[in-house]
Amino acid sequence: QLQLVESGGGLVQPGGSLRLSCAASGFTLDSYAIGWFRQAPGKEREGVSCISRSGSTNYGDSVKGRFTISKDNAKNTVYLQMNSLKPEDTAVYYCAAAFTFLNNNCPRQYRYWGQGTQVTVSS
Repeated sequence: QLQLVESGGGLVQPGGSLRLSCAASGFTLDSYAIGWFRQAPGKEREGVSCISRSGSTNYGDSVKGRFTISKDNAKNTVYLQMNSLKPEDTAVYYCAAAFTFLNNNCPRQYRYWGQGTQVTVSS
């Protein structure tokens, strides 16, 4: 069973930081690209960031310069470091995996999804 489990969400004040983790099991990251997505109540799901098999990264415009995606293949875990958080970052954050033969690119479609972790940015 291929699984992804997010953790690290919580309540933080504007300007604060959180680090989310995405632990993968049943597969190894070297054959998969991983994406982070978020969804706020009443809004469509938004792509946040992705990391390719080789470690190349991409970010949505709204988080560039504030968020950093990384992975530790030995731990089979992907991270999302979130700094300078804003109230508009409040959402449920999901990680997702896509099997791919491409080494440097992030796929458009992701088959496997985690359960999500809540991030709330508020005073």
